[in-house]
Amino acid sequence: MSILQSYPPGRLGLSFELFPPKSAESEAAMWRNVDDLVAWEPALITCTYGAGGSTRGKTLEILAGLRQRHGVAVASHLTCVGSTVDELRGYLREAEALGVTAIVALRGDPPKGETAFHAVDGGLSYASELVALIRAEFPRFGILVAGYPETHQEAVSPQADLENLKRKVESGGDVIVTQLFYDNADFLRFRDACRRLGIQAPVVPGVMPVTNFAQIRRIASLCAARLPESFTRAFEAAGDDETAQFEAGVEFAAKQVEELVAAGVPGIHFYVLNKSPATSRVLEAVGIGGRRA
Repeated sequence: MSILQSYPPGRLGLSFELFPPKSAESEAAMWRNVDDLVAWEPALITCTYGAGGSTRGKTLEILAGLRQRHGVAVASHLTCVGSTVDELRGYLREAEALGVTAIVALRGDPPKGETAFHAVDGGLSYASELVALIRAEFPRFGILVAGYPETHQEAVSPQADLENLKRKVESGGDVIVTQLFYDNADFLRFRDACRRLGIQAPVVPGVMPVTNFAQIRRIASLCAARLPESFTRAFEAAGDDETAQFEAGVEFAAKQVEELVAAGVPGIHFYVLNKSPATSRVLEAVGIGGRRA
């Protein structure tokens, strides 16, 4: 099935992103949350891939488990970090054999403790090169690529960042999934800029409901995502009340998703952090997905 069929005209394509858990306890909790999330009939569930393939086996195990338990289409993240082309080919062969539908093709961040990305001998330097490899040698995979509404932190300019995105699409990328953001105006400007540059691939916004102060601090430091004043005010009003913080985060995310759907996005990609309650509450509030409240 083409990845583009995950975003049919007239129906919103939902996708959820998981990461490989580090303990048996966290894995059991993840599967309980997955059981809840699949009731919303996602078109796709993705799983991240650690730097240098550090979670390679676990990523494949989760993807195989999703296929076996729920029969849902699955996508594996894949990065250039720490891998030769032959090692990337080996992973792609394994993923294909397990029934993986698509690849989220990324350059990847520098390994912990390093400030700049360096390709290994025999490896790749750019996500566009990974996209081209997949398209040429593994044509059955759909390919998702990353877009940055607030510009990638390493880009020399917004225009250069968009031109890099265009190279990824022209190399074979089918769908653009964005980094998380909290001001829809940033996404809409980004989408319009893509179209002006001739990028016609579907642009799917990435949304992560934030439900506590600790997440806000972490997001601000890792992603440089701009936090609107209305967003921070809602959490300040909640004070130290964890339930009130959760409700404030769900309410903000629901409004964000509602506005995006009204703006005609082809889908929503939820960064669920291996949990279901906040995303389920957002979907209930907005009234989208396979399950209804």
